[in-house]
This record gives sequence, C-alpha cells and structure tokens, in this order.
Amino acid sequence: MTGLEHAIIGLQQALDSPRRHHMWRWLVRHRMAGVKEALAREYSRGGDAWLAARQAALLRERDALLRKLGVLGPTVLEAPDVEPVRRDLKRLVADLEHHRQRLSDLVYDTVSLEIGGSE
Repeated sequence: MTGLEHAIIGLQQALDSPRRHHMWRWLVRHRMAGVKEALAREYSRGGDAWLAARQAALLRERDALLRKLGVLGPTVLEAPDVEPVRRDLKRLVADLEHHRQRLSDLVYDTVSLEIGGSE
C-alpha cells in the first residue's frame, strides 16, 4: 500500500466517522494534512517521451488536488454546517482515488516499457 493510498483511506474513514463537531473537524483536518503531504511527496520519474504527456497531466491534476485541499482545509474548521463540507470532501476522495489509479497505471506502463512488456 502506498503512502497516498493509506492517506486516502484514512481520510475516508474520518469522513465516515460520527460527526461530533470539533473532534470530527480536527480528525478530518488532520487526515487532510496527511493526504496533502502524500501528494506533495509524489514525484515524476523521467521516462520515455510517449509517457511524458501523461506525466504532465498527472502533475497538473496533483496540483489541482492540492489546491482543492487548501481551499477545503479552513472550511472544515469554520463552516457552521459540516454536511456540505463532508459532501465536498467525499467528492474529493473520489477524485483522489482516480488520481491514485492513474498514477498506478503510469507506473505499470513505465515498468512494462522498461522490461519490454508483452508486445
């Protein structure tokens, strides 16, 4: 399990936990920080030209996810009603899962290219 995958699972579990205002807010905020840290540690391996466009797209996507985390972070602590924030974060978790899968696909294709693949 990767650090990003572990962080996403932690955030998902926090979002699903009972919402006792301050405890829930701080738990979610803490888990969001873990996701942000895992995304920030993500790096791009230099690879072949045919993977460069996908790598660039993943970097742009990562930056957009980091921006969303930055916008939602203060909202978790300050919003009077946590339900809309929770829904926004659930959508963000889905986006994070898609990003993680595309990242895994890129790694698989990179390794496949390096060892020759089945073609």
